[in-house]
Amino acid sequence: MAKNPTAEPKYTLLFINNEFVPSVSNKKFATVNPATNNVITYVAEGDKADVDKAVAAAKKAFQRNSPWRKMSPLQRTDLMIKLCELMARDKHTLASLETQDNGKPYTEACLDVDYSIDTLKYYAGWTDKFCGDTVPVGYDLVTITRKEPVGVVGQIIPWNYPLLMLAWKWGPALAVGCTIVLKPAEQTPLTALHMAALAKEAGFPAGVINVVTGFGPTAGAAISEHPDVQKVAFTGSVPVGRLVMEAAAKSNLKRVSLELGGKSPLVIFDDADVDFAVNVAHEALFSNHGQSCCAGSRTYVHEKIYDEFVSKAVAKAKSRTVGDPFDDKVLQGPQIDNDMFTQVLSYIDSGKEEGAKLQCGGKRVGEKGFFIEPTVFSDVTDNMRIAQEEIFGPVQSIFKFSTVEEIIERANNVKYGLAAGVITNDLNKAMQYAQSVDAGSVWINCYDAVLPQTPFGGYKNSGMGRELGKDGLENYLETKTITMKVFNQTSD
Repeated sequence: MAKNPTAEPKYTLLFINNEFVPSVSNKKFATVNPATNNVITYVAEGDKADVDKAVAAAKKAFQRNSPWRKMSPLQRTDLMIKLCELMARDKHTLASLETQDNGKPYTEACLDVDYSIDTLKYYAGWTDKFCGDTVPVGYDLVTITRKEPVGVVGQIIPWNYPLLMLAWKWGPALAVGCTIVLKPAEQTPLTALHMAALAKEAGFPAGVINVVTGFGPTAGAAISEHPDVQKVAFTGSVPVGRLVMEAAAKSNLKRVSLELGGKSPLVIFDDADVDFAVNVAHEALFSNHGQSCCAGSRTYVHEKIYDEFVSKAVAKAKSRTVGDPFDDKVLQGPQIDNDMFTQVLSYIDSGKEEGAKLQCGGKRVGEKGFFIEPTVFSDVTDNMRIAQEEIFGPVQSIFKFSTVEEIIERANNVKYGLAAGVITNDLNKAMQYAQSVDAGSVWINCYDAVLPQTPFGGYKNSGMGRELGKDGLENYLETKTITMKVFNQTSD
């Protein structure tokens, strides 16, 4: 059994100006364990009044002569590294809270903590490395550019990778010197509140980091439309992303970065090792219970190896253990809540109704919690709902294809463009596909290789802007141009 599997949540209030405080309304809401459907605890429910307080604290912390603004870059580095050290100290507590709140297996939650630490460490190294330029403009003018933090930023994160998405958002914002108002998903607020406590312990000045727990239509909307928030970063669904953009446009034209949905194609050519391809495709889809925006949810297999691949993919899915996420042998926990549970089952019904062949799974597991059997469909065609819409659950759809040109067209024939993969020993085929597919990330002979150093984001309805890597800094920076006239001195 994993260490500290049932850590009690210590923090349930809003975190504003380095203090845990109740919401203005004194309302609370339940956060529920999706494996048991039991209430873990009750958390303060923030809304517009609380967002106003948090933004005011962040704005004050960003004032020109504030302790945060007067810090040197390497002092920011030290604070971020200290935060990483505290995360490592509390690794098992953070992982336990994540598993209770989200339902992901505890071993995966531990990996998420490690990756979150790596992400913050990566950005801790960027505090003194984003630079302007000297621009040659003419004989009697000198022009330089400066990169400056945008100011107060709002960050709204999803429930599928709660701690990891926090690290993706906090890392670049803190590295460049912004101040933050974060709203975690209402389903998974506990790790964000624990991280707020660690940020205070690390020594971040008051107001630099604020966490407002609550719901999207209230707290999330208040962040998106607040006139003193200069940039909002959102990860979530396409419909909500549109609302964020609309609110940003109607308020102060704040800049927006969006990481939205996906319907990513993983293409397997006939020269691939079938066993290897089955394993890659299995993890590409079933990892995190299928609740991943870049999941390889369209598995395209060449007709020459199609039947063999389907047979082995079904066997692999049937062997996947589902159950208590604190059991070290379990690979798949529950879906996040009843809404997602019901949605996934409705997609499975749709697949059957539209003529796809249900090879395995498709039903609920047990009577408690939101568990769904690992599900595999074959004979899927591109016009089916399960081929076009994001399922966000443990449902693998397997398609058949014949040629490179055909599969490029079919891979691009969806409204999303977040990620794609290809498995082949033919370098030319791999690069032809990689250069032609509409996707922000393309993986060759691997999948989901998302690293702190590598930009991540999507084409089309999958969003705008990039997170991670050097590109992730640009979301939080303004460019200022300074030009000075040089007067020629003449001797007397």
